[in-house]
Amino acid sequence: MRRSNRLFEIIQILRSAARPLTAQALAEKLEVSVRTIYRDIAALQMMSTPIEGEPGVGYVMRRGYDLPPLNFDLEEIEALRVGLALLSRTGDSALQRAAQRIHDKVDALHGPADWLQVAPWGAPVDDPEKGCVSVALLRDAIRGERKLEITYEDERGARSVRIVRPLALVYHLECVMLACWCELRAGFRHFRTDRIHGCEVLEARFTGQGDTLRALWPDQNRWDAAARAMSERA
Repeated sequence: MRRSNRLFEIIQILRSAARPLTAQALAEKLEVSVRTIYRDIAALQMMSTPIEGEPGVGYVMRRGYDLPPLNFDLEEIEALRVGLALLSRTGDSALQRAAQRIHDKVDALHGPADWLQVAPWGAPVDDPEKGCVSVALLRDAIRGERKLEITYEDERGARSVRIVRPLALVYHLECVMLACWCELRAGFRHFRTDRIHGCEVLEARFTGQGDTLRALWPDQNRWDAAARAMSERA
């Protein structure tokens, strides 16, 4: 691992740590020597990174620290451009707008790269005026661990109302799938967002259950083969 990457990793580890971490613990995580960690911590402190602590006791990062702007090499910039363009295929209009803002900032710094093109074909845009649920609303509910009441239409046109605990979004080329714990079926279900015709964020929460339910979520290696079948019998 290059030293610049290792310094970045140290900052990330300390920012997310719930308690002080010793140099030994950091060394084991990064697979380097304790002496290397001492030198890296000293270098970060010289750069005014707010790391507090001392050898043998543990290190902590003061809260509220934001990473400085990152510099990308040419290939990383091109990867960023292509990744941002691919968001146009997700149907998630809020992410598309955010991607365009980032794209404009990259162009302002580095100039346009019109020779990098991504086909726009993909999932339908989540337009509320056309009766489509906002994918941004679903993302907010997942982050906040808020239950949803949804009206879902299956492949036969039959509608049902469900109370669900939203867990994840899976972006396919032709649709976006919402993975949930469905209280009606008492099990995991997957719903195409373009078939959700009504969605209300409820006051009820499932605080602290999201990570546990995601850990129990069926094997992701079977997702592509099973997702459509599971949505159709939801």
